[in-house]
Amino acid sequence: MSAKKPEVLAIIPARGGSKSIPRKNALPFLGHPLLAYSVAAGVQAQRVTRTIISTDDAEMAELVRQYGAEAPFLRPAEFAQDSTQDLPVFQHALGWLAENEDYHPQIVVQLRPTSPVRPHGLVDEAVEILLNHPSADSVRGVVPSGQNPYKMWRVTEGEALQPLLTLDGNPEPYNSPRQVLPPAYWQTGHVDAIRAATILKGSMSGASIWPVHIDPRYAVDIDTHNDWKRAEWLAASGELDLVWPGASRRPLPAEVRLLVLDFDGVMTDNRVWVDQDGREQVAANRGDGLGLLQLRKAGVQTLVMSMETNPVVARRCEKLGIEYYQGIEDKATLLKKILAEKQIAAENTVYIGNDTNDLPCFPLVGCAVAVGDSHPAVLRQADRVLIYPGGRGAVRELCDLILENLPKENR
Repeated sequence: MSAKKPEVLAIIPARGGSKSIPRKNALPFLGHPLLAYSVAAGVQAQRVTRTIISTDDAEMAELVRQYGAEAPFLRPAEFAQDSTQDLPVFQHALGWLAENEDYHPQIVVQLRPTSPVRPHGLVDEAVEILLNHPSADSVRGVVPSGQNPYKMWRVTEGEALQPLLTLDGNPEPYNSPRQVLPPAYWQTGHVDAIRAATILKGSMSGASIWPVHIDPRYAVDIDTHNDWKRAEWLAASGELDLVWPGASRRPLPAEVRLLVLDFDGVMTDNRVWVDQDGREQVAANRGDGLGLLQLRKAGVQTLVMSMETNPVVARRCEKLGIEYYQGIEDKATLLKKILAEKQIAAENTVYIGNDTNDLPCFPLVGCAVAVGDSHPAVLRQADRVLIYPGGRGAVRELCDLILENLPKENR
């Protein structure tokens, strides 16, 4: 008879206030609220049996419900201050659940919203380490330290330097090569797995703390706007196997035979200049044109489908030698027809768009791509989000990515 599965509760601490980036936990991060990435990490983990939020904010409570987590209570204001530490927040959550639901988990997992770039399997790995080491009180995510603390200093009251750490057998570790110093690690905000008893006794870690090692490429902690930009860039790059809210994202096909492009907002920056006679002009990127030319030379077909009927679409596509269709209200039906006529499989097709009228085409291809400044609904459903915005290098970025995937003899 198999042992009973331990009750593992994931808690997402997300108060409504934030000084550095106001209401950052609810702001869209590549189309999803920032805290949705922590919800996904809890909900998708095999070892987690329940995922909740501890928040003082009704909007954030509703957001996590939409993504599959629970918000059984609102955190009292006294536990939602700038100076509030983790321990009273988690003790309150465990106390409330025990009193109101007679719910008593054995393990608690902390998933901070400010570390949204998490590798698949990380949460389960942390829980497994804790379960496999009965004497451990907690497990904490760590990455190699960017700077070795043996080369760090304190400044005394007299303004003299004093080593931060000493090292037995080495009187001057600060003068030693980094390679001979003990390795050091930096704790991240990705995951903490803690025995509930440890929290109830008054500690978020206990005395025996084990590491779960994280690839440093995932090490992001969002505190400033620059942190936010870097984190979005990492998540959008497609280079990391990260936990994503919603359906799993499909990679670019190994063999791309057809690239289908929307026009406005993809090949242009979505702006239009209109003169007094109603004539329109748009802005395009020359680098995009060169990328499309390189794709065609590599044997990848390209075509444009535009909802607008405008001479500028025809002139631009004719100059680039791209097949085009205008005035298309139902892009999905046309796309199905084109794939059948060209005898190209959906899995060898890539679609790039920016607005909601492109969404019906997304499930019809092997990979759906969004430019960096797409509508939030498009960002949420795209398999890949580009770094550059439409009309400002996004198409060239995608062309380069496709070319990198092609066999060398086809490039």
